[in-house]
Amino acid sequence: MIYTAIFNRHKLLMQCIENYLSSCDDIKNVLSVSDKDVLIEKMKDRIINVLIINFFEITHNDLDMIITLRMKYPKSAILVVAESQREDIVIKTIKAGAKGFLTIDSEASQLVQAIYTIRGGHDFYSDSITHILLQRYLNSMNPDGQPSEQDEFNDESAALSSRQIEILKLWGDGLTNQEIADRLFISVRTVETHKNHIMQKLNLKSSVDLMKFAIRNNIISI
Repeated sequence: MIYTAIFNRHKLLMQCIENYLSSCDDIKNVLSVSDKDVLIEKMKDRIINVLIINFFEITHNDLDMIITLRMKYPKSAILVVAESQREDIVIKTIKAGAKGFLTIDSEASQLVQAIYTIRGGHDFYSDSITHILLQRYLNSMNPDGQPSEQDEFNDESAALSSRQIEILKLWGDGLTNQEIADRLFISVRTVETHKNHIMQKLNLKSSVDLMKFAIRNNIISI
């Protein structure tokens, strides 16, 4: 069972998220609050795996709130749902300690996917946020295509099987798991298993890290 909590200053939207999560058998929401101080206090008495925080505009006070929660409750991963897609705000939110970031135009199904992914120990970002982070990485590279600063990745593509490289290339080309499965005549679950194994082999934590690895090792072209 995955235990969640919701912080949303707008009660109507909070109830909408509650109702959606209630349809998931293995997700149980144990706390819903609209006041920051109440949230911090009530989290003491509950096991919370994923804390969903909904903002419209992310302020400095909101960033401080994320930092406080991460320090006080390090076992509760934070998933931010926000309207803002400004690069500086996204980066600051992630640096503050958010393990996931969804924009409010994300599909509802992505919320559940994000909860599962974050509970599994990985980061999760919506497509638009992934694009922002990837573009930031590309902008940091020199004209010859090499990073302008020390990068954490080594050439480890040899650790991957030919099938894993094939799946990684198709994913980098923008295909969904279902489209990859159809292309390779395998199941969606097999695609997901391969992607999880790739992340584990390379010790990567997010799809952004995986995309960076694929670019660095010429598995996908840009």
